[in-house]
Amino acid sequence: MSDLEAAVRARLEAFGAERVAERLWAKDGSLWAASGKPPEEIAAWLGWLDLPAAMSARVDELEHLARDVREDGYRRAAVLGMGGSSLAPELFAKVFGWAGGPAGTGAASADGLELRILDSTHPDVVRGFRSWAGEQRTLFCVSSKSGSTTEPNAYQAAMGEIAPALDFLAITDPGTSLAELARVQEFRGIVEAPPDVGGRYSALTVFGLVPAVLNGVDIRGLLHRAVAMAEACRSPVADENPGLALGALIGEAALAGRDKLTILTSERLAPFGDWAEQLIAESTGKAGTGVVPIVGEPLGAPSDYADDRLFVHLRLRDEDDPRMRALADEEIVIDDPIDLGGEFVRWEVATAAAGIVLGIDPFDQPNVQESKDATKELLEAYRSRGSLPQPGPLVSEAGLAVTADPEALADTPVTVAGAIEQLLSLIEPGRDYLAILAYLPPDPAVVARLQGIRARVRDVLGAATTLGFGPRFLHSTGQLHKGGPETGVFLQLTADPAKDLPIPGWDESFGTLIAAQALGDLASLQRRGRRALRLHMADLEAGLERFEAMVDGALAAGRRGGST
Repeated sequence: MSDLEAAVRARLEAFGAERVAERLWAKDGSLWAASGKPPEEIAAWLGWLDLPAAMSARVDELEHLARDVREDGYRRAAVLGMGGSSLAPELFAKVFGWAGGPAGTGAASADGLELRILDSTHPDVVRGFRSWAGEQRTLFCVSSKSGSTTEPNAYQAAMGEIAPALDFLAITDPGTSLAELARVQEFRGIVEAPPDVGGRYSALTVFGLVPAVLNGVDIRGLLHRAVAMAEACRSPVADENPGLALGALIGEAALAGRDKLTILTSERLAPFGDWAEQLIAESTGKAGTGVVPIVGEPLGAPSDYADDRLFVHLRLRDEDDPRMRALADEEIVIDDPIDLGGEFVRWEVATAAAGIVLGIDPFDQPNVQESKDATKELLEAYRSRGSLPQPGPLVSEAGLAVTADPEALADTPVTVAGAIEQLLSLIEPGRDYLAILAYLPPDPAVVARLQGIRARVRDVLGAATTLGFGPRFLHSTGQLHKGGPETGVFLQLTADPAKDLPIPGWDESFGTLIAAQALGDLASLQRRGRRALRLHMADLEAGLERFEAMVDGALAAGRRGGST
């Protein structure tokens, strides 16, 4: 038996002795007493435990809503949201929209609406999304738990230019400013979410289920699987409890230094990794500790990975990959995509259990507000001065500029390539991870190029890598970046948009907004002493090509010298 296996076994025995399952479902906040938070404050966010049963009772209501929308001639549905409001809908759109078919087969029904999600403030992305939505009659779901989230409000203003208020549906908590806006402007409707469920735990609330049912997903079957998993996760015998067993493994692995939770999925289930990334990173990344979820990283050979990894493999039964199976410390096999209803519950319980192991409150997000506040300050400066305060570059060349705190690098670089090489040299394999923070349009060509860079960095350095597109990741892994362990090395990528896009009724444009978000993010990282560098490109395509060559050059130099 390995040391990790022994630690997990001991933890599960402790879970049983301490009646963790019974106390969890009784919403006992004292399970996370080690966080120092009042139990009643923690318990106030445990409403997600009620969702499988509570939302099963609302299936008829939601199916009726979807029927009315289809009968009124809508052909497309758009989710305007961020983080917990966008990741579950994106999962439904990509997994269940894979192919048309009868409900209950794991595919969206043939009469479901085409579903897309907008969660980028990049002008090029917003413009393209608005063009798509204008091609056919589209129902816009403005999704925001607080009702005051900057991005959905900006999206609503932009889409309001091409669609009447009747084409908008507000999904929000009771009594928010978004709900009031929907009443004043006479949106098609308001769908209220339970206020005791945090955004990243909201896949089975109306934030996830309304877009799902519009897309034609069999939400009755989805919730049936969720109810079954919830029942299994009530087992007082911890090693027979799917959620507690997974949580004990994740938590104990992190304590043992294997904190890079690498989620491997079969092709069709890949979007589940993005949803789980937010759940785990935002829940555990605080107080200087946390689990670093690695998702979407190109698959390597066993020798390409350092010993800081824990591999969990989630696959469909008919999508086996022996390479993933060989790496997996834990394998979860489901028969049908509709079984993801149960996986939402398993992974939420597991994340709550990992929080017990790590001694943190898995339901707050204290550092997410930092970047929001920094962005707000920058936008206020823009309104008063007419421009954003820009830090001076550390080094610049034609079309490229690097910004960094000089103390983050060993020496002051004289070239952009030298700055990139110095940043990569800071990565300690087996301890650190490289986070690529791309405030760029997530076009397939851009994603492919950055994914290739991830693979080469991993193969040469043995270091884990993450890729996030801003500002989306600010609502997920952003918490881990600021509040988690000091093991991240951050490379922020920005570029001038092809063309800016005004936000109707706002002083700033989308170009100004995403620039402020990137600057605010960098400032927040630097205030916490994180090793961070920003590369700005005047032209995206040419800049990425040069950046890729610089990374390859730095890695080649590292090979020759024995380190980067």
